[in-house]
Amino acid sequence: SWKETAQSFHTSWEKVVQSVEYVVQWGLAHRELGTIRAIGVDEIQYGKGHQYLTLVYQIEAGCVRLLWVGKERTLESFGKFFTLIGKELASRIEFVCSDMWKPYLTLIEKHCTNALNILDRFHIVAKLNLALDE
Repeated sequence: SWKETAQSFHTSWEKVVQSVEYVVQWGLAHRELGTIRAIGVDEIQYGKGHQYLTLVYQIEAGCVRLLWVGKERTLESFGKFFTLIGKELASRIEFVCSDMWKPYLTLIEKHCTNALNILDRFHIVAKLNLALDE
């Protein structure tokens, strides 16, 4: 936690927050996307209720890194990732791993025109189990 970190470094909670904000801003300002061949798209829940963040990360041998965080799990939010990377970089993506949520599939098909979309095995197995139960 922020408090435990502050205690470990014998400083205030505010100084820890300021330090983290500084490092994040520096990282964003100096981030180089370079060549991206494979990405993963997923969401995480936070807070109470159904609040989600959309995560896009690079998933290549020797390079696994968080590329982008969207403040919501919506078509519009995920679209901002493609605005960030631009058409040229998006068209060079070769592989995308995602679940079967329709807005993900729609935007991946629209922007990653040369990519193979690999569906998350968890969701495939869940759909197969539902089909077997019917």
